[in-house]
Order: sequence, then structure tokens, then C-alpha cells
Amino acid sequence: MWGGSVAVVGGSIAGCAAAGALHRGGAAEVTVLERADGRLRDRGVGISLHADRFGELEDAGYLSARTAHVPLSHRVWRVRDGTAPHGRTLATHAFPFRAYTWGALWAGLRDRVPEQVTYRSGTTITGVDPRTDGVRLRYADGGADVFDAVVGADGYRSAVRDAMFPALDATYAGYVGWRGTSGVEPDGAPAVDEACTVVFPGGHCMIYRVPDATEGHRYNWVLYTAPPASLYADMRRPASLPPGRVTTAVTEALRALVAEHFPPYWAELLLSTPAGTTLVQPIYDLEVPHYGVDRLLLVGDAATVARPHTGGGSVKALQDAVALERALTSSGGSLGEAVTGYDDGRRSVGTDMVALGRRLGEAQVEDTPDWGALDESGFAAWWREQHRGSDRLSGFGGHAMGRS
Repeated sequence: MWGGSVAVVGGSIAGCAAAGALHRGGAAEVTVLERADGRLRDRGVGISLHADRFGELEDAGYLSARTAHVPLSHRVWRVRDGTAPHGRTLATHAFPFRAYTWGALWAGLRDRVPEQVTYRSGTTITGVDPRTDGVRLRYADGGADVFDAVVGADGYRSAVRDAMFPALDATYAGYVGWRGTSGVEPDGAPAVDEACTVVFPGGHCMIYRVPDATEGHRYNWVLYTAPPASLYADMRRPASLPPGRVTTAVTEALRALVAEHFPPYWAELLLSTPAGTTLVQPIYDLEVPHYGVDRLLLVGDAATVARPHTGGGSVKALQDAVALERALTSSGGSLGEAVTGYDDGRRSVGTDMVALGRRLGEAQVEDTPDWGALDESGFAAWWREQHRGSDRLSGFGGHAMGRS
């Protein structure tokens, strides 16, 4: 085992998992540096994990079955069909996932961070300076610290990745995810274990229930489509718009899309979401040439940004942490060997997930079929083409953890 000091830049899902991995992997000192100073556990947007991948991560000691979730079993694809409340069913697929709120999943991971790890909230990194004897991190308050190694878990705009690959940048896919949650459940609700995908020209919307502390559960939804032209002044690298920052004009354009193309039940559900609580996330692609270089390493979205249609982004972030722990424990005390082993084990997984995300995004958003003209056999052929034959082979929901 290697016994140096390590900073984890970013304290969300990937960062908490990486902190535990580093501690178990033998790091003498682990410090998590999180920019946000609010209550991350209160974030209510939905996130889902494939049940098989959850089982592997539970066995590895990273997740707990006690974390509140809604078990999902099937996914129904629907298209508007006149006044039919739920629309016309195009297909029903097995969908063995566990649906969480982001905050609940993060809280479970945060609670599992060993007490020996220092977690510093409200800490903004302004510079990452690799040196021969370590890595110097500069802070917004003017301070600085030197660590033996630094792990970037700071998302798709990673400062650590910028230090490793200054010329590398995420590529905007040309569309966004409009997200929200709704506590309204119109009459005629489907089964609790159903995930619904409503399709429309130029996109689709994924809808499923997540736990709610007061109401039992609520609906989480994310709608993928090209944004109104007025949304971004700079379309090369658009930023996320958190709740309260989505303009009235953009909200009205997206609500008009829902009113025109969604079956009545699902339209009522989305349109009941308070406008000030929704957010917009631009969709990106990103893959790095290496997950580790010298004293710098990357996990989660800092390393790979795959489009959410893969259903495996959070799984991959957690698997990155497991792989990092295993690389450290098998390195014989050599940081260099651990970095090389980690990089070799994760690079191709990330590349494959990005490729899958692009393929699904093209078929489900950028170049959608005439949904209304598809029957069940036509939809089945369209689905097989995306997944090269099966979800299992494609990596939908994340690859099995033994994959390298």
C-alpha cells in the first residue's frame, strides 16, 4: 500500500467514493475539497442505478441497500395518440434499475466516508500546479496546500483535468436536458415500478418515480431536445442553468413543446412542475487520453462525460473509485504503478460509454424516426440497431465491474 497525502477535488458522488477508495487503498491522509457550502443532501433530482451494478458496488462496500429508493422493473415507450391519456405504447422493455434522489445517494456515500478523511466544504480551487515533489493546489481565499497526489472528481469542467490536458475540452452535443420533479400524480397513474419514455419529433422525455420524504414518492423527469435559439449566446460551451435561472421565454418554449407532443397524462404531470424549480443542463461528450498522469488522477465526469441515455454515468463514477482502490492495494506501495494500473483498467470503459452515449443520442434526439409511423416490430428493429443486438452487450446501465 502507498501511504502519501491525497486531495480529492470535488466532494459529490464521485468525490465521496474516491475518498473512501483512497483511505482503504492506504493513503495516509485524505482531504476532500468541495466548492459548495450548502446541503448537498437536499438535492432532489433523480438518478438511477442498474440493479446488477448496484449489487456489485454493494459487495465492494460502496453502497447500502438501506438508502431510500424506488425499484423499477420495466420501461414503457409511449407516443402521443390523439386524446389517449397515456398515449400509444411502442414497446415495453425490462428495466431493472433502482431510482434515487441525487441527494439521498450522495448522503449515503458521504456517511460512508471514513472519519479519518477531512471534508472541507466551501473550498474553491483556482489553480492546480504539478511539481516534482507533489501537487500544489491554490484556493480562492489566497491559500495553498501541497499534496503527494490529487484526484479530480470535479465534474465536466474539471480544474484537475485542465492541468493534465490543457487543450482538451468537452464537446457540446447540440441539445439539452430540461429537468424537474413533480409531486402531482394525475388520475390513472401507472404502476410505481414503471419508467416511462415519451417520444416526440427531435427528442424524448424519461420519467420515473423517486423517493420523497413527505409524499412517499414524486416524479422525476428529464426532457432531451435542442434548445430554443435564444437560450445561449455562446453555443460552443453553454453552461447549466440552475433553478431560478431558466428564463421565462425558454420555459414557455419548452412547455409549448410538451403541450403539443405529449399524451395528456404526461403533459399534465410535467406542466404541473413549478417553473422556478426546473433546470437546464447542456449535454456534452468527453473522453480523456489517460485517467492518470504522474501525480494526477481523474474519476467520474472529470474523466469521461457520456450522455445520460447510457443509464450508467453514476455507476461508472463509482466503479472508477473501486478500480482506484484495487490499483492502490495491488501496487506494492508504488504510486506510479497504481496510477498506471488504474489508467489501463478504466480508459477503454470510458471510451466505450462515450461511444454508446453518442449512438443513443443520435437515434433518440438528433435524428429521431417518425415515431407515429412505427409499429412494435419497427420499434424493435430501431432499438436493436442502437444497442448492437442487446442492452447487455452495449453497456447500457454500465458494464459489469470485472470489465477492463
